[in-house]
Amino acid sequence: MKRTLFLQPPSFEGFDGGAGARYQARREIRSYWYPTWLAQPAAMVSGSRLVDAPPHDLGVDEVLSLAAGHELVILHTSTPSLPNDARFAAALKQRSPQTKIGMVGAHVAVLPDRTLQDVPSIDFVCRSEFDHTCRELAESRPWEGISGLSWRDEEGGIRHNRERELIHDWDAMPSVMPVYERDLDIRRYAIGYLLHPYVSLYTGRGCPAKCSFCLWPQTIGGHVYRSKTPAAVGREMAEAKAIFGDRVAEYMFDDDTFSIDRERVIAISEHLHRLKLVWSCNARATLDFDTLRVLRNHGLRLLLVGFESGNQSILNGIRKGLSLDTARRFMTDCRRLGIKVHGTFILGLPGESEATIEETVRFACEINPHTIQVSIAAPYPGTELFRQAEANGWFRERALVADSGIQLSTLEYPGLPSARIEQGVEKLYRRFYFRSRAIFPIVREMLGDPQMLRRRLGEGREFFRYLRERRQQASGAPVVP
Repeated sequence: MKRTLFLQPPSFEGFDGGAGARYQARREIRSYWYPTWLAQPAAMVSGSRLVDAPPHDLGVDEVLSLAAGHELVILHTSTPSLPNDARFAAALKQRSPQTKIGMVGAHVAVLPDRTLQDVPSIDFVCRSEFDHTCRELAESRPWEGISGLSWRDEEGGIRHNRERELIHDWDAMPSVMPVYERDLDIRRYAIGYLLHPYVSLYTGRGCPAKCSFCLWPQTIGGHVYRSKTPAAVGREMAEAKAIFGDRVAEYMFDDDTFSIDRERVIAISEHLHRLKLVWSCNARATLDFDTLRVLRNHGLRLLLVGFESGNQSILNGIRKGLSLDTARRFMTDCRRLGIKVHGTFILGLPGESEATIEETVRFACEINPHTIQVSIAAPYPGTELFRQAEANGWFRERALVADSGIQLSTLEYPGLPSARIEQGVEKLYRRFYFRSRAIFPIVREMLGDPQMLRRRLGEGREFFRYLRERRQQASGAPVVP
């Protein structure tokens, strides 16, 4: 095996660009997802190392010195972070010309030729689902025979090998838990709505939903949910408990729709209950009461649910497959069962207007999840939303995040300039959280746990700083941290 480094490069403060992040930006509260997409191939390459620079506060010089000792360096990149990652790759190639450097991620999977043209310091990119492509590179196989690889030959020409099939035997995929334990400090990973420390993982990839904005199914994962069997998940979680013991407060299953198969998720929950683990997962707001009750009884604490909009026409337009009344009934069931919900909303989707933003604000306050996250519609290359924006002239600019890391609205519509979409983020946050129905449950949570009290106070300071900086960004004023 080549000495292989899987790397999330250094970036601006608070940048959550890890492959587990749903969107690559700086969040309202300092948050970090695990680099799950890098950890999986790292688990398949003997002797490799995984470095996730942003949450570990590793600077450029430190990571350059570390990376120079490797023969093969594979960087995860994204549309917002590509310029930064390209600068790092150039610095590494200058310091270590013999090191083979490549990139993985949704952006390069969609735009392999353009990436290799725009980033002359890299030698290859891995398209589609890249785990086995990375393994074969580390095994020193001839590049012309590696499926899913786009690469630069000795004459400087760009070559694209045949496509690689998606992985279907997920039980054969090794656990990422030993990689987490070996290479990552789990205390560095925190999400405001999850217990701390937490660990997140995938038990499969792909999502049968056809949401027009969603990045991973349209670029890498596909629309068929391919997953580990409940028995295999049970073994992996038993291994996790043996490795981490009581150091992990909660496990988060980050599959796009972990709950899509009712029988499977119930079977997995039985293993989690036997192991006495607290857990959360992504879910659609279509789960029925009886299923929710079984999962709650088997240790489920929280569901991460994408509601997106309070306007039914917008939901229909993005093919969300969710009605507002179904979402209301789902939230009623979760409250009855004591299951917390972190609700996510997106402003700036096609059909958005001042009126629909107000509808979403009112809807969020009505259904009243425990916590919320407000994002701006991000038209990533490879998504239907990107194609719609190009065809209809909705792009104001192409930058998805500002230099400060705050997410921007790259889209605008007739009667709705991008600045109004960005201002809607603060409007929704303020209207939601500055209510007794939202504040009192959080205060009770804080009063019952001294650790939670300290954590929420710190998050509150970060939240207000974020709102101030977003207001400065929207007004065009210099952002002062």
